[in-house]
Amino acid sequence: MKKFIILVLLYLAGTIAQAQNKAIEVITTGEGIPVLFLPGFSCPGSVWDETVAQLPGGFQAHQVTYAGFGGVAPIAMPWYASLKNDLIAYIKDQKFENLCIIGHSMGGNLATTLAAELPEQVTKLLLVDAIPCMREIMMPGVTAEQITYESPYSNQLLEMDEAALKQYAQMMASNMTNNKSDVEKIVNYIVSADRKTYVYGYIDLLKLDLRNELPQIKADVFILGATFPNKEAVQANYEKQYAKLAKKEMVFANNSKHFIMFDEPDWFYEQTNTFLKK
Repeated sequence: MKKFIILVLLYLAGTIAQAQNKAIEVITTGEGIPVLFLPGFSCPGSVWDETVAQLPGGFQAHQVTYAGFGGVAPIAMPWYASLKNDLIAYIKDQKFENLCIIGHSMGGNLATTLAAELPEQVTKLLLVDAIPCMREIMMPGVTAEQITYESPYSNQLLEMDEAALKQYAQMMASNMTNNKSDVEKIVNYIVSADRKTYVYGYIDLLKLDLRNELPQIKADVFILGATFPNKEAVQANYEKQYAKLAKKEMVFANNSKHFIMFDEPDWFYEQTNTFLKK
């Protein structure tokens, strides 16, 4: 009985500690107009290092890493809502005005949410290969309510050994960039992630549909899309998904997969800096 009580107390202590962990960590460099850099799923804030190094003078970079990724301690589920709430708290605490947000993939989803909820503070939004509702494209006809944390696919990922996970990560990463060295970088992001965050956090993303939040955005929005696997199909999806966003510009990166900043870096830096300096 005593041993059982100790185990329960240890479990509760671990659960409370996880719940108290911060959902984000932020590294700040430079001085000037604030730019919040939000990475994609499984990526650390350092995925933006090269982009930050190319920024013109007069901008201050805030590189975010999410709980469960990049060595940051995991938090309890639901995960995405906690990220959003901590980011809003960070923006308010920093008293940002004239805030620019750059978000890749899932980071673009968070950027969209922040711009919709804080329309007076977010003035520029750069969305990098991000769409408001991934589920519509990946799982047509499936509702958010039909997607749950517990599923055979989730359980399979949770139970994978390290070798199987690395093979899975290699397959995923090879469809995200054309560069072999960057494939290995993405593989390392995936295999080093907290496993539950990786599995259940993605469920949170599939539940998202931000299309009805788009009309609330007042910021200037610049959308960069990757052309893989087919530019015509990709462009059609983007135009449909962002139909409710009135003020936007879309440009598509030729010969690029999901990580545009890896596949077309010089073009990406030029597009980013031109937009920021407008």
